[in-house]
Amino acid sequence: MKKVMSIGLVAVLVFAVVIAGCIGSEGGQTTQTQEITIYTGGTSGVYFPLGSKYAEILSKNGVNAKAVTSGASVANAKAIGDGTAQAAIMQNDVAYYAYHGLYMFEGNKIEKLRGVAALYPETVQFVVRADSDIKSLQDLAGKKVAIGAPGSGTAVAAEQILKAAGVWDSIQKVNQAFSEASQSLKLGQVDAAVIVSGAPTPAVNQIAVQTPVRILPIPDDILNKLKDEGYIFYVRQVLPKDTYNGMTEDTPTVAVKAVLVVSADLPEDVVYQMTKILFDNVAELQKVHAKTQYISLETALDGMSIPLHPGAAKYYEEKGMTIPSELKP
Repeated sequence: MKKVMSIGLVAVLVFAVVIAGCIGSEGGQTTQTQEITIYTGGTSGVYFPLGSKYAEILSKNGVNAKAVTSGASVANAKAIGDGTAQAAIMQNDVAYYAYHGLYMFEGNKIEKLRGVAALYPETVQFVVRADSDIKSLQDLAGKKVAIGAPGSGTAVAAEQILKAAGVWDSIQKVNQAFSEASQSLKLGQVDAAVIVSGAPTPAVNQIAVQTPVRILPIPDDILNKLKDEGYIFYVRQVLPKDTYNGMTEDTPTVAVKAVLVVSADLPEDVVYQMTKILFDNVAELQKVHAKTQYISLETALDGMSIPLHPGAAKYYEEKGMTIPSELKP
């Protein structure tokens, strides 16, 4: 008798689990079955408020999510790799390096990274004082240049661009982060500072008030050379002349893009919903920060540097968008 009751109980439990799974996935929304942790960045940047608002919107629409602070791009890629995070915001160049096991990810390729959407530009800025006689990247030859913190995405971008300009081996390299580099520029301790951040960048604005600055142009031949060398993540950007005190004309430069990425381990229907919710609520996300105004469906694939998750690809195809072959899952 007890054996019969045990078998019956097991059958009831199995049935309950199956029903719960069906309810959870009805209409393509496997929603509350797992919590999606979104890695962002520091509280003073753009990643954290954007990621927090996105997590809030996801949760309101049936996808259980939370955003947490982090060390930004490099740390975020590693968190996807070890399963600590299921989604993250990061620079598209760092995503490219992580996926292919390059630079700071040499020997630690993170192949489970998948793209969802390109969000907004993070500008590559070669900053000089407005009274400097440095007018072009080639004029940096023999000069002292703050190229970013050791092992940072900024340092890698500086190397790639200055190699394309033919002056990397002739500059005096100084490893300094944004705020330190800006102060060194103000004090005349370096001739130029490389900063990769949304423009206007507070660290540059703070010195430009008293020490006017200019941004060196990055012409088309340099951008084309970078793309020919396989650096597909760079996109064109033009900084308006009123970006910083000291600029007198609009200046062409390049940018990397902040991108939303996920783990390949997430189910297709979940990522489809995440992508749909992102663009259904883009107006709300654009209120978070001035830089988030650039988020749009039209530019969602611009600068995407890793293959898309099948769920994101499905959404874009439904919207009639053509997915480049290198981005197809």
